[in-house]
Amino acid sequence: MGALDGRIAIITGAGRGIGASIGRMFAAQGAKLVLNDLGAGPDGTGGDAGPVQDIAKEINDLGGQAVADAGDIAETATGRRLVDLAVENYGGLDIVVNVAGILRDKMIFNLPEEDWDAVIRVHLRGHYSTIKPAAAYWRGQRNPDGHYRVINFTSDSALQGSPGQPNYAAAKMGIIGLTASLANGLARYGVTANAIAPGAATRLTATVPDDKKLGDDSGLAEVMSPDNIGPIVTYLASTESDWLSGRTLGAAGYEVRLWNTPEVIETIASDGPWDLQDLAAKVATSFRPKADGLPPSLFMAQIPK
Repeated sequence: MGALDGRIAIITGAGRGIGASIGRMFAAQGAKLVLNDLGAGPDGTGGDAGPVQDIAKEINDLGGQAVADAGDIAETATGRRLVDLAVENYGGLDIVVNVAGILRDKMIFNLPEEDWDAVIRVHLRGHYSTIKPAAAYWRGQRNPDGHYRVINFTSDSALQGSPGQPNYAAAKMGIIGLTASLANGLARYGVTANAIAPGAATRLTATVPDDKKLGDDSGLAEVMSPDNIGPIVTYLASTESDWLSGRTLGAAGYEVRLWNTPEVIETIASDGPWDLQDLAAKVATSFRPKADGLPPSLFMAQIPK
């Protein structure tokens, strides 16, 4: 018995890297799959149906069940088609895993609007594309015990502010907000929603210049393999994870982390409309001891001194 026996999943970005690794693990655990990948370059240009078709064939040749789709996930018609493929081929849908993404890294003062729009489009509309029709399908099932799952992909770039990725960081933080909204809005329909911030060696991380990398990853191929992201995603996709929703988890190498949910850490108040000098004094006295300077970040080494 596999952890996902009989469960039906859509996985985007499944032609390579993390998405392909998740597809292989899901299949090994008994899931039936709809795999999507445009086959574009790391910057979102071009397209090639070969990679996702190859992964589907690999899974089917090993006795699994997978169908491939090479549509642009940022087109809402593609998301609707993936849900239809799941229902038509397998009789339902239990899991949506949104991995697909691109990079167009530049500092904000050098960032063309087309690079902003392209990254926001693939990440945010790409998530909306699958989630809207999936949520409509689950709502129609009227099954509060359905064990349905949305698993989104965010990034440390959003959580800790990568200075050279303003478009990517904005999109990935938007995914965290989307995930929280889904968790609250879809709970009554038997849906949980969580986000994963992965750390793995992929085509996207290979585009980062050597002087911007966060450390020497030579000799860490096994530790930083995309395959190490699969286990926590598989657990979230299983029926055992009903208790976990609206959260962000990190996964890198052999570690899995639970990120905190933002919360108020200090409050100041006035008896009436603020006097500016009183406000300034209270902010300095109450907030500065807890918020003096930039917050801690793994990207500190990339910030010019």
